[in-house]
Amino acid sequence: MTEQELIDTLLLVLVAGHETTVKLIGNAVHALLTHPEQLELVRAGELSWNDVIEETLRWAPSVANLPLRFAVEDIEIPGGPTIRKGEAILPSFAATGRDPQQHGDTAEQYEARRPSAEHLSFGHGVHRCLGVPLARMEAAVALQALFDRFPDMELALPAESLAPAGGFIVGGLKSIPMRLTKG
Repeated sequence: MTEQELIDTLLLVLVAGHETTVKLIGNAVHALLTHPEQLELVRAGELSWNDVIEETLRWAPSVANLPLRFAVEDIEIPGGPTIRKGEAILPSFAATGRDPQQHGDTAEQYEARRPSAEHLSFGHGVHRCLGVPLARMEAAVALQALFDRFPDMELALPAESLAPAGGFIVGGLKSIPMRLTKG
């Protein structure tokens, strides 16, 4: 790598790792505040923070879509078209997490007790995110600390009024106004 390529790669890793982890934490907070029965299961020890994180990544991934992939060979889709070598592919992590064939009839619902919250939120194969262990650890520490510190935290606005972050790649909310009272 040239020096500029190295600098650009380091900046990408720093920015990508920060933004996606912030969205993961925000999406998990939103999910738990809008599904209080799930939060109660965590507080009762029936669910772990890891369960919350994996379900959040499936249900509301930090990266919704990831452009700039190209087929390296022809891909025949059963019952569908053939994607030709060199054609652009748009992986939609948000769509795969809501697939009823993969996650059952309740795929649209947030359910941290889901037996299998498999997802592609961190990519796959050679494109798998290098920061997976760090992102999971940061989210687990942050969520536990936040909900321990502010056990009565609640949304300051109705959930349906919260605006998506916008854009094509990032999945999450623009902001999550909350009322915090120290426990």
